[in-house]
Amino acid sequence: MLLSKFGGKELVNLNDGSRLGLIEDADLLIDEETGKIDSFIIYENRLLFFIRNDRNGYKIPWDAIRKIGNDMVIVEMDNKRKY
Repeated sequence: MLLSKFGGKELVNLNDGSRLGLIEDADLLIDEETGKIDSFIIYENRLLFFIRNDRNGYKIPWDAIRKIGNDMVIVEMDNKRKY
């Protein structure tokens, strides 16, 4: 899948149905040794369009992804880890 097709999808938590945010608003953490995606960082509060409050984010590990659909990405997270 191309990254450009991945960007418009919404992240939804399988456990409680909560909407976590859009992939296009997330930051990626990439493992420098392997070059693989480690996790997404989703920010809770955006102050303006591109300015984020970096202290209020959630880390979503890549292995938490359960399904990538046409409009959303389903992740399974029991507890949200603050970033």
